[in-house]
Parts: sequence; structure tokens; C-alpha cells
Amino acid sequence: MFARIVSIHLKPNTLNDFTQTFEKDVVPMLRKQPGFRHEIALGADGGTKVTAISLWATKELAETYATTTYPKVLKAFDKFLDGPPKVGVSNVINFTSHKLTAAAVVAA
Repeated sequence: MFARIVSIHLKPNTLNDFTQTFEKDVVPMLRKQPGFRHEIALGADGGTKVTAISLWATKELAETYATTTYPKVLKAFDKFLDGPPKVGVSNVINFTSHKLTAAAVVAA
């Protein structure tokens, strides 16, 4: 498994709109990509920093996404971004999956 780690700086007061766009527009794009497995989005205190981690079956499929669909994702987020995102990549050496939803995590 392979991971793309994207560090994003948002304009102030845009986290809610960013999150809605992420869920409504970007996640459906990801789900259509060959090799896409999971997406984890983390928001830091203050609402201007987001880290998005996408997990892929192979490095090659992640690279295909990076060159074909990721530019469309950037376009969807353009009005929320405060500078270009930074992208890192890594092999996944361990992964455990639990079927949690954000609502279940908040309730816990």
C-alpha cells in the first residue's frame, strides 16, 4: 500500500466550506480512481491547517491519480487555499482499519 500526504494551509474561516467541498466533490472523485483505498483528513486547531492522507493499492496508481485527477482536486479547492499544498509520498508499512465514522468518533 502507498500513501500520499498532502499538507494544506487554508484561508481563515474556510474550513467548513473546504470540508463540504471535500465530502461532496472530492471524495466521489477519489472513489472513482483505480487503486484508491482510503482517505483520512485531519484538521489542526485554528481551522487553517489540514493534512489529507490518501491510501493507494500501488505507487503507480497513486502517481496516475497525481497526474490525471489531482489537478481537478486542486481546482475544486482553489478558493480555500492559502498557497500551494505540499505533497509527500510514502510506502505504508502498517495499517489497521476500523469502520469508524466521524460521528462515532465524536460520541466516543
